[in-house]
Amino acid sequence: MKNKPLLVLAVVLTALLLFGAPEAALAAPVEQPGVAAEAACLMLTSSKRVLYDKNKDGIMYPASTTKIVTLLTALEKGQLNDEVVVSEAAADCEESRLGLHAGDRLSLRELLYGMMLPSGNDAAVAVGEHVGHGSLEAFIAMMNEQAQRAGATRTNFTNPHGLPDPINHYTTAYDMALITTYAYGKPEFTSIVNSRTHSVIFANRGKITVSNTNRLLGRFAGANGVKTGYTREAGECLVAGAERGGVQLIAVVLNSPQRWADAARLLEYGFKTLGIQ
Repeated sequence: MKNKPLLVLAVVLTALLLFGAPEAALAAPVEQPGVAAEAACLMLTSSKRVLYDKNKDGIMYPASTTKIVTLLTALEKGQLNDEVVVSEAAADCEESRLGLHAGDRLSLRELLYGMMLPSGNDAAVAVGEHVGHGSLEAFIAMMNEQAQRAGATRTNFTNPHGLPDPINHYTTAYDMALITTYAYGKPEFTSIVNSRTHSVIFANRGKITVSNTNRLLGRFAGANGVKTGYTREAGECLVAGAERGGVQLIAVVLNSPQRWADAARLLEYGFKTLGIQ
C-alpha cells in the first residue's frame, strides 16, 4: 500500500491531538529557585503573568526602588528639555547623592540620569519640585496616581526618593512588578535604566560622570534595568529587568540578604520556564 506511511502518520497525529503527547515527550518542569528575599515576584511583561511568587502581596518598604515611580511620573508629566534650577531643599537631601548644589542648572533629562544611576536623593527632590511646579506634595500625588494607573492597589508614596516613612510609604513586590511593567512601555524609561554610565551635564558648571548601581547590567545576559534600593528599615532591594528573544521579564526582590543572586536566579528561572536560553 503506497500511502501506508502517510496513513500511519495521520493516525499518530490524531492520537496526539486527542490524548496528548506521551509523558516522556513533555518538557520537564523547571525547579523553582530558592529565594532569600522576604518578598519576591517575577513577572512576564507582555501578559503580566506571575511566574514566581513569594509573599508578593506583603506590605514592604521600597527604599530607592521608589525612584522607578519618580522617573515614570517625570516622563509622563514633565518636559525632558526643561531647565531645572536646584533648590536648597533638594541640594541638602541626605543619604545617596548626585552632588547637587543650590542654584545648579541642568535639564530634566540629565537630572533623571543623575537620579536613577547613582540613586541621587538630591536629584529626586529636584525632579519632584520641578515637575510639581514647586510643590513636592503635588508631585507625590502624581506619583500615587501613576501607581494606581499601573494597577498597584497596595502602594502609597510620601516622598520621591524612598527614605524611610514607617507608616505611609510602602509597596508590595507584585505592585512594583506591575509599575515597572507599565514603565517599560516607555522607550525613554528603558534607555535610562539600561545605561551603565552617563555624564550628567550642567549648564552652570562642567559634568559629573555617574555609574549605575545595578551590578546585573553587563553581567547577566539580557539585563536591561532597573533600580536598586537600600535603607536599614527596608533592607537590600532590587527591581531587575532582562530581555531575551523578545521576552521581557521583571524580577522584584525586597529585603534580601542576597539581592543579586536572588534576582539572577529568578530571571534565569523565568527564561528557562518559557523555553528561552
